[in-house]
Parts: sequence; C-alpha cells; structure tokens
Amino acid sequence: MDQLPAVLSNPTFTAFLRSEPLAVDLVNTRLFLEDSWVDLLDDRPTRQEWLIAEVGRLGVGGEDAVGFTDAAVDDLRPVRTHAAAAIDAVRHGAAPSARSLSGLNRALRAAPVVPQLHWDGHAVVAATTRRSGPLGPRLAAGFAHATLDLLTGSDISQVRRCEAPSCVMLFQARNARRRWCTPSICGNRTRVARYYRRHSSEG
Repeated sequence: MDQLPAVLSNPTFTAFLRSEPLAVDLVNTRLFLEDSWVDLLDDRPTRQEWLIAEVGRLGVGGEDAVGFTDAAVDDLRPVRTHAAAAIDAVRHGAAPSARSLSGLNRALRAAPVVPQLHWDGHAVVAATTRRSGPLGPRLAAGFAHATLDLLTGSDISQVRRCEAPSCVMLFQARNARRRWCTPSICGNRTRVARYYRRHSSEG
C-alpha cells in the first residue's frame, strides 16, 4: 500500500478499529475511505499494530503478533469475507449462505480448541484452552470463533452500518440512538454536509 488515507492517523478512528466485537473489528479492516477501498491487512505495520491490539481478546500470545506474515493474512482473508457476509445476513434477519457457514466451519476445524489442565501452584487444578498449529490457521480459527459467538448471541441484533454517506463501517449500537461509527468524524461530516446542503438550497 503506497499511502494510507489521512483519517487513519486520527487516534479516535484507529481506536474505533479495535473497539468493537472481534468479528466486527475483522470485517472493518476492509473499509471505504476517500473514494477508494482500503485493506488494512495489506499494510504490514498497520496490520501488525492492529493484531497486537487484538491478541489479548483473541487468546493468541502477544509474541505471535510479530509473526503476522503474508501467509497468515492469506488464512485470515477468507474468514473476513465469510464473516462479513454472514453478519450482514443475520443482522437483517436472513439466513447466512451455506458458503459462508462452510467457510467459517472450515477455519474452526483447522485449529480446534484443545483444553489443557495445569496446576495453579496452590490448591486447584485449572484448565485453559489453546489452539495448536501455525499462526495463520490459529488466527483464522480464533476470529471464526468470535464470529460464531456474535452470530449466535443477542448482540447481533445491535450490529449496524454507519449512516454516514459512503461509510461501510459496522458497529455494535449498545446505545439505540447511535448512528455513526465515530460521531466525532463521520457524525461531524454528516452534520456539516447537511448544513451546506440546507444553506445552499436557501440561497
């Protein structure tokens, strides 16, 4: 990627890209900015920064983010495509396609969760879950699992698309009145555009 759009240097916007449910954050790595499509997974420093911010929630070791190679991205892209299609269908009350579900299931099978027992050092046997295998399949499975959680839970009914013209970003509207992905950016742009339209028609 030669040059990232200026909006990606805005801390409010970059924080938003890592603040929604994991499946939504993944879908939002492909966005429409300044009249063109931008894929954040194409830019190595950007995707590295994005993944490092997500690994704590994803359950992948922080050291693994350093190995977020092109091969790992190739494993993640199909999950993003299937997640986007399935989320869009279900949030509109429609059935996701068999292709989307099959793709997500395939990612889950490639790196299944394996429970591991360990002694906590005091008085209890504890269990943790881990995925084995190369980073790419583990990342893909982790995000596929996050998509599974979103699709099968009540939060899917709160997922909306930003109402700003040309914005394709998704967000979880915990507040029913929320209309924009980032009120300080998309919200302001929409209000300014309305203001100019209204005053130009009055002139």
